[in-house]
Amino acid sequence: MDAIPAVSVSTRFQGASVDLVGIEKRFETVGAVRGISLNVGAGEFLTLLGPSGSGKTTTLMMIAGFETPSGGDISIDGQSIVRLPPHKRNIGMVFQNYALFPHLTVAENIGFPLRQRNVNRESRARLVAESLELVRLPGYQARYPRQLSGGQQQRVALARAIVFRPRLLLMDEPLGALDKQLRESLQLEMRRLHADLGITFIYVTHDQEEALTMSDRIAVMNEGRIAQIGTPEDLYDRPIDRFVASFIGESNFFPCVVRGVEKGVVAADCGGTALRAVTGASWSAGDTVTLTIRPERVRFADMHTGAGQSNRIWATVTETVFAGERRRYSCRCDSGVSIVVKEPSSATTSRRVEGERVELAWSANDTAIV
Repeated sequence: MDAIPAVSVSTRFQGASVDLVGIEKRFETVGAVRGISLNVGAGEFLTLLGPSGSGKTTTLMMIAGFETPSGGDISIDGQSIVRLPPHKRNIGMVFQNYALFPHLTVAENIGFPLRQRNVNRESRARLVAESLELVRLPGYQARYPRQLSGGQQQRVALARAIVFRPRLLLMDEPLGALDKQLRESLQLEMRRLHADLGITFIYVTHDQEEALTMSDRIAVMNEGRIAQIGTPEDLYDRPIDRFVASFIGESNFFPCVVRGVEKGVVAADCGGTALRAVTGASWSAGDTVTLTIRPERVRFADMHTGAGQSNRIWATVTETVFAGERRRYSCRCDSGVSIVVKEPSSATTSRRVEGERVELAWSANDTAIV
């Protein structure tokens, strides 16, 4: 029998470190995962983010043991696990479809991993009750899955995944089947649970807002590789390429030619308009680059005349959309480049109209080169 620690709901656990070294997975001639190397720190919340087919779920399944790598190694706390079957890895797993047994009660569903480990009835009842406290469903032991809402079923699935006190929890799109409001509520619950437990979370999603909300770090995946890894702020403010800039949030892009570099600031020409970007990379005059700026960082110059708005460009409003907390404006610059502006919605803010000539402004510090 695997030992289950006797704990209270206030107990934190030591998370496991996870290392992927050159992991590959091929299905016949298709390379689903292509040489991924990744270090996940003990107690970290790391999200694998990417579009369908990027390899994120396949990577998670290899860590869980449900897929066998075609190459490379996976280790937990420095010990290789690629030859261990899933039930020997002591990893918690939560799926999108919950995978609850409909004929078992909540207590029986949560206690199932404990029965597999030959934990006695008294200890099972205690651990089930503690897990329900952690997911804020105390007293739900006697209910059946059909008597629960989607959010409650997901909490039960979480309780089952943590009841045997794993040091690593894997989650594959666990909130994908829920409505927006409930999903956002459970994102905050996930963060709280991670903070309470202290174990390592590896989370898979294609929802960038979800990843930004919950993660310590995000690994953005594309075509079986990691395009960029970093904190949510790093990825949002300094994307490494156009794919990352486009996939995480919304971005505007300006094709430019470098005219000069001074003290880490690139001066570039965009169809006759001078634009600037702060960069740590080396560029030379004549280089072709693409500047990117987030729509919410762009302002109408007649409303925001602060000294920090060093980039300015004239445009014509082509579309206005009211989106509740924000208004979204599509504009066409005189150079022909399209730009989107997102402005907080306010009764005191004048609404721009289609065909209006506007000057747009933003800071070089908010401008990245991709």
